[in-house]
Amino acid sequence: MKSIFDVSDNDELLRRINTLNEKSTAQWGKMTIYQMLKHCTLWEEMITGEKKFKRMLLGMIFGRMALNRMLRDDRPMPQNAPTVPGFAVRDDGDIQTEKAKWINYAKRHLDFSNDSFVHPFFGRMSKGELGQLAYKHTDHHLRQFNC
Repeated sequence: MKSIFDVSDNDELLRRINTLNEKSTAQWGKMTIYQMLKHCTLWEEMITGEKKFKRMLLGMIFGRMALNRMLRDDRPMPQNAPTVPGFAVRDDGDIQTEKAKWINYAKRHLDFSNDSFVHPFFGRMSKGELGQLAYKHTDHHLRQFNC
């Protein structure tokens, strides 16, 4: 299964991120290109531990089961999957600035060191699980914008 911690998988995602621009439009969902970029940088800040999000009650009950189901094969995440409320972006801003932030975070994956990572819905995750989920999350949003 693909992982953001694998050099070739990470390079593939970086190439795809680099193709995003002001004219990129969503194939599904309500996000603008800026909102998707900001959403993904917030997600990266969570991975690195820069931002903390409170565990969700529903996730405490069903999170592990949902994670196992999501990571059992290479199928992409479903379109219009729900997000953790703290990741919902409503404002607009500079696309190139946000894209550059996301690229910077993505490059740092190869030096990842947040062994105490806890996802607000899925809970505590191993580095392997996080690498796979982060790949699927990034791929999901790149496919959303046809990249």
